[in-house]
Amino acid sequence: MARIFISATHKSSGKTTVSIGLCAALRAQGSIVQPFKKGPDYIDPLWLGAASGRACHNLDFNTMTPDEIIQTVQRYSLNTDIALIEANKGLYDGMALDGSDSNAAIAKLTRSPVVLVVDTRGMTRGIAPLLLGYQAFDRDINIAGIIFNRVGGARHAAKLRESVEYHTDINVLGAVQNNPEMEIEERHLGLMPSNESGEAEAQIARIRDLVAEQVDLDLLRGIAATAEEGVCNTPLRSEGRGVLHTPSSHSPLRIGICRDPAFGFYYPGDLEALQQAGAELVPVNTLTDTALPDIDGLFIGGGFPETHMQQLAANVAMRESIRTAIDNGLPTYAECGGLMYLSRSLVWNGQQAAMVGIIPGDAVMHPKPQGRGYVKLQETADMPWPGGNMTHTINAHEFHYSRLENLTATGKFAYRMQRGTGIDGQHDGWIYRHLLASYTHMRDTSQFHWAQRFVAFIRQTTRKTTA
Repeated sequence: MARIFISATHKSSGKTTVSIGLCAALRAQGSIVQPFKKGPDYIDPLWLGAASGRACHNLDFNTMTPDEIIQTVQRYSLNTDIALIEANKGLYDGMALDGSDSNAAIAKLTRSPVVLVVDTRGMTRGIAPLLLGYQAFDRDINIAGIIFNRVGGARHAAKLRESVEYHTDINVLGAVQNNPEMEIEERHLGLMPSNESGEAEAQIARIRDLVAEQVDLDLLRGIAATAEEGVCNTPLRSEGRGVLHTPSSHSPLRIGICRDPAFGFYYPGDLEALQQAGAELVPVNTLTDTALPDIDGLFIGGGFPETHMQQLAANVAMRESIRTAIDNGLPTYAECGGLMYLSRSLVWNGQQAAMVGIIPGDAVMHPKPQGRGYVKLQETADMPWPGGNMTHTINAHEFHYSRLENLTATGKFAYRMQRGTGIDGQHDGWIYRHLLASYTHMRDTSQFHWAQRFVAFIRQTTRKTTA
C-alpha cells in the first residue's frame, strides 16, 4: 500500500496548503488519494477531503489505540492508489517527552516514508544541518524527501538544492515559490473551513496547479511506493475504530445533522458509527431551513456560529422549531458551536444576537481561547445516555474562544472535568430534558462509543414516549 507522511520542521510551514495541492494534483492525474490527518482537527481534513474527493480521517493517539490507528489507515486505504497522511505541527512535536504521541510516532507506527515541507525563507546552506539533525534525532524515521516552501526565486531554490544534495541523501521533490495565490484565509481557529468558502473549489484548483508545476509528483509516488509492508496488513479486529460494526436490527432512526456553513465540524468516522448503530442521517440547514424535518434525534456539531450569528438570529422560524422540539423532549446532542447556538444569545465583536435560547446563558466570545487542547473527563450520575461508567476516564478535546456566561439557572452536568475547561472549569455537558450540550468534542473510538450510546438513548426515549 503506497503511502506518504507529509510533515514539517515546525508549525505554520505551509504543509497543509502543500498537502492540499498534492492531493488535488495526484487526483487530477487519475490517482485515487486517501487523506489522513494526525491529531484532533476538523478544518484541515475538510480541505484535504475536498481536494482528494474522499473523506479525510484523523489519526490520534489521545483517543485511539495503536491498533485502531493502523486499522483506520488500512481500512480507508483499501482500493486506493496512495494514502497521504498530514502531520500537525513539526515532525517531532507532541505532548509526551518521549515522543510517543508525536507525528514521528505515527510515521513510525504506519511505516510511512516522510516528506518534510520546510519554510525556507531566510535560509540557504543552513538547510543541510537542519535536515541532518532531523535524521540523526531518530534513525528509525525515514526522511525520504523534502519540499522547499515559500522559496524566494530560482536562485534561492538552486542554493537550497545544492546544499541538500551535497550534504545529505534526501530527495528534493521541488521548490514551491512564495506566492499569495497559495494562501488560504485564516481566522481564530486556523484556516477558514472549505464548507464556508464559496471559492474553495477554485482555490484548490489554483493550489493544485502551482504544486503540480513545482513538485515532482512521479518522485513522490516512487517514495510512497517504498512504504514498508507488514504493519498495515494486519487483519481487521472486531473492536475499535477500524472496523464496520454489525448494523442494528432495529428499524432506522432519523437523526438530523446540522450541516451548513455555520456547523461543519464532524468526524466522518463518527457519522459512520451513527449509521452503523441504526441511524439515518437527515441534513438540516440552520441558515435556510425554516423547521426541523421529521426526526427522532438531533446532532448539532461544532463550527463557526459567530461568523454567521446575524443569519442564524434572523432565521427565527428555525430557532423556534429547535427550541420547541427540545422542550418537547427531542433527544439532542450538541458540541461547542452547537452549544453556542442553543444558548440565549451570542456576543462577539461588540454585537449580540439572539440564539435558540434553550440554555439559560450567553455564549460570549473572547480574544483568547477559553478552552484549548486535550481534555479528560468522567461521567457523573446525571449522564442520561445508557451504558456509562463513572470510573472510566474519557479522552477528548476542546478548542473554543467563547465562554458560557450569565447563567440564570443551575443545571445538571454529564461530565466532571479532570483536565480542561468545559463549561465552568469543573463540569461539561449541560443537561436539559433530553439535551446534552458540551464544549468537549468527542470521538467515537473503542474508549468511548458515544454514537452507539446516543442512538440507544434515542431508542430508549422513543420507547418511553410511545409507551
